[in-house]
Amino acid sequence: MAKTVRLSGRSDWIELDFVERERTPRQLMKLGIRLHLAGLSPSNTVRELEKFGVERSRKAVHDWVQKADLQPASNASPDHVALDKTVIRINGQQFWLYAAVDPDTNDFLHARLFTTTTTALTQRFLQELCEKHDVDDAVFLVDHAHHLATALQRIGLRFRLERHGNWNAIERVFREVKRRTSLFSNSFGHVDPSTAETWLQAFAVWWNSRN
Repeated sequence: MAKTVRLSGRSDWIELDFVERERTPRQLMKLGIRLHLAGLSPSNTVRELEKFGVERSRKAVHDWVQKADLQPASNASPDHVALDKTVIRINGQQFWLYAAVDPDTNDFLHARLFTTTTTALTQRFLQELCEKHDVDDAVFLVDHAHHLATALQRIGLRFRLERHGNWNAIERVFREVKRRTSLFSNSFGHVDPSTAETWLQAFAVWWNSRN
């Protein structure tokens, strides 16, 4: 792949306010973050950067992603919201990734990682979602998980049980999340949950930037 092609993707969604010393050109830092979130392992990302004359460690790439603190954008007004959860394993333990997706755009609206799945945590996730986006009039699409429907009822949000149609949006998103975390299981082998959550939220921002 030519250098011009690798550099042609958008990186304006990456903020580098955390940078204090310019050891690496900002354009190449953004490229490293984008390549890693797009599918390259830290090792392969380092190899790509070396082609531009930049020698950095795998830890440097990891730290760039963590310090950039990427979060899905706020203030969306979706007509529908697909809501679901999936299992992520860290250090051999099971955690739950909650995600809300706009089925019209396939964009992440919100993503969080929890140690368990309960109605109370689902309410917390929904309250955070409501603070970030205008979803009061949206219809939430859920599967038959009881606590999802219960939490939506308690907060007063409309929902519909659905397993097809618009529901496929969040299934596609979760398939990619599971593929990536499976490929990079070593990245989640020795980190705390907050570090993994930061990576997953950064992945959500990269996913949204593709559209």
